[in-house]
Amino acid sequence: MSVLKAFEFTAESARLKVRAAEDAWNTREPGRIVLAYSPGSRWRNRAEFVTGREDIEAFLKRKWARELDYRLIKELWAFAGNRIAVRFAYEWRDDSGGWFRSYGNENWEFDEAGLMRTRFASINDLPILASERKFHWPPGARPEDHPGLTDLGL
Repeated sequence: MSVLKAFEFTAESARLKVRAAEDAWNTREPGRIVLAYSPGSRWRNRAEFVTGREDIEAFLKRKWARELDYRLIKELWAFAGNRIAVRFAYEWRDDSGGWFRSYGNENWEFDEAGLMRTRFASINDLPILASERKFHWPPGARPEDHPGLTDLGL
């Protein structure tokens, strides 16, 4: 029997990693969030390329200055070894009050310490009416009893 390495995921540890990432992003605290990424972490987010914690933190600050009332749900799609694939959706409004639901997929790769060293995100934005919103909870982590993406039909 082989020994499971700390950076190789099981179904449960991958699910927990995805939920921890969702909870962290829902805090909208860039200084806290960047600690989950390796110091030289590389990202592609839409058409933007970011490298390192300092750039990631600046990116997140810009993001949440534009994407107000942000609420995110992530769902594990697949995992193998030190990689996880995630699908997600988040809702937000712009400063003129227009609402959006952004859908996407992320590919994550982790280093030996369990820090994310690469993140590739593809995202599409859909304008929605305020009445079409599905993510209703106070700022912060999604409550355990709030439906996930599959339950919401997303």
